[in-house]
Amino acid sequence: MTDHTIPLPDGGTLHARIEGPDGAPWVVFSNSVMTDLTVWDAQAAALCGEYRVLRYDQRGHGRSSVFEGAMDFDGYGADLLALLLACGVRDCVFVGLSMGAPTGLAAFAARPDLFAGFVVADGVSKSAPGREAFWAERRDTARAEGMDRIARETAARWMPGVAPEDPRFTALVAMIAATPVEGFAAATHALQSYDHSAALAGLTAPFLGIAGEKDGAMPEAIRKQFGSLPRASFAEISGAGHVPNFQNPDAFTTALRTFLDVHAPAKTKETR
Repeated sequence: MTDHTIPLPDGGTLHARIEGPDGAPWVVFSNSVMTDLTVWDAQAAALCGEYRVLRYDQRGHGRSSVFEGAMDFDGYGADLLALLLACGVRDCVFVGLSMGAPTGLAAFAARPDLFAGFVVADGVSKSAPGREAFWAERRDTARAEGMDRIARETAARWMPGVAPEDPRFTALVAMIAATPVEGFAAATHALQSYDHSAALAGLTAPFLGIAGEKDGAMPEAIRKQFGSLPRASFAEISGAGHVPNFQNPDAFTTALRTFLDVHAPAKTKETR
């Protein structure tokens, strides 16, 4: 396992971690808002014996730098492309959690040749209408009170049925609370209104949509938005909410591994 600091063209940096054998197929993980690369710990541990696993902290999260001002998904996608190119990644299977989905689609639209497969977990290509007020309130609360209140409320919403004393709950609260306020604020601007559904027209690679069964309308939204893709498949994680990879990692990893074992390239290619 090696950690890397990836320089970005605008002077920012991304914190990334690579595990697994040289020459193995690349699997690239992109985190949700208010989480960091450790949200994928269970998947990385399960897959790094057979795959070359790359995960990173999206801008403004974890140990990556904070962007001064509002972000959009073209910016997050450009960050992802810079990461892939810096690490010599090509023909990867990309896995995006929540906001990781539009991040990946923005990168895919610019460089589809880098993607051999595409997985979204509780994420969509186009935001639901009327989300501006919600994200503006969350942004204002974070700036006024810090991330602690946001962390407790979000963990309860994202992992329904998990008790506050459960280690998974306390770990998620700690992860969210550690998110820089301005990193979160920048992301709320991207999340409040986005549409990267145009990228789907070129997405002919194998696709897997995974959703937590208890994540509200998300399972239906994923099937509706991605159901017309020519090589789409879907899985639901029983009993899980918005972060099924974290709440029910064994079931999530089983669904992901089944997809990877069929669709991941036999060997990697380097970028050129």
